Amino acid sequence: MNTKMFEDFHLNEAILRAIRDEGYRQPTDIQGAAIPEILSGKDVMATAQTGTGKTAAFCLPMLHMLHRGKGDAGHGPRALVLTPTRELALQIESSLRAYGRYLPLKTSVVVGGVSITGQIHSLRQKPEIVVATPGRLLDLMRQKQVTLAEIQFLVLDEADRMLDLGFIHDVRSIVSRIPAARQTLLFSATLSPEIAALASDMLKNPVFVATAPPASIAAKIDQKVLFVDQANKGSLLVDILKSSGVQRALVFTRTKHRADRLTRHLSRNGISAGAIHSNKSQNGRQRSLAAFDKGRIMVLVATDIMARGIDVEGISHVINYELPNDAENYVHRIGRTARAGATGIALSFCDASEVEMLKGIERFIRCELPATEEHAFHSTAAASLRNPSPRPAQWRSFGPRGRFGRRSGRV
Repeated sequence: MNTKMFEDFHLNEAILRAIRDEGYRQPTDIQGAAIPEILSGKDVMATAQTGTGKTAAFCLPMLHMLHRGKGDAGHGPRALVLTPTRELALQIESSLRAYGRYLPLKTSVVVGGVSITGQIHSLRQKPEIVVATPGRLLDLMRQKQVTLAEIQFLVLDEADRMLDLGFIHDVRSIVSRIPAARQTLLFSATLSPEIAALASDMLKNPVFVATAPPASIAAKIDQKVLFVDQANKGSLLVDILKSSGVQRALVFTRTKHRADRLTRHLSRNGISAGAIHSNKSQNGRQRSLAAFDKGRIMVLVATDIMARGIDVEGISHVINYELPNDAENYVHRIGRTARAGATGIALSFCDASEVEMLKGIERFIRCELPATEEHAFHSTAAASLRNPSPRPAQWRSFGPRGRFGRRSGRV
């Protein structure tokens, strides 16, 4: 368990003041492990989930070292953070702005889906830090609007997701134009052979930092599986969301088409909802995410790839409307609740066609998910396919009724 305080890292007093302004005193595990290594100048490869404080783990030491070396400033940026999506880039920029509010350091965000003109103007202000998505940065490099010749710090955030989205070729092209005499930090939620190969190519004698095994799940997440026929999933979801215990819910589907259909179904039933997936424009995704973050909508329906950039506090429920094909995504999904010491609930709908997926998840997380029959849509047929058949967990009500009402509504 990490017992350090931020003062123990001997960060610039202006940064410590900003940290106190944000209400933080003690670093998270990933921050406690990574920050000293980064401050010592080492390359770092870190595995960390969203919500563990990984953004501050690289932002804080980077700001400290850039300010300490401010006399080295030239004509180009000195730090580059590459991210897979616009949403994540904006979240990182927000963190840099918060922690660097008392420092004379400028940050530019370079992402697709918005006008390039404003980004060119921002780059001409000679920012010390550029936060970028690979495609737009390459466009600006080809137009000779940005030089990477003075980069001292390179951060690859959510490298596994950049791999999933097919950006690694662009990343390699960008990195080939950055000086070899740099410090490189790679953050990834998973450690696959492909990520290990990428790290081998881009990092020099890196320190490996891991705060928890990939299959670990926060103890404060109450997990349950609900066996239900596919035709009744929509009705079950509406009942759960209308119960008094749900404050803010993140709902997962396997496909973009299902996410859109489910969002419309919820809206028809009086539940404010938005969808986020790769077919949505970046502006559309950002609007839905902002509405969810500010509480204007109660439910965000997401697919796995796009949800990896969601960093929203106060999610009371994660609901797997459809189980993920990849068992590891189950861990990523439910990790969006029970953040910052809070508790959370993770509910997984399972129809007959998904029982094998459920078994795969249970093997991966090395435990059996407790099942409950206390809802109006329990599917005996689906439950009977589970082997061994678990004993139903003691039921805790989702709301004052204790049981869900019955309504039709296939989605």
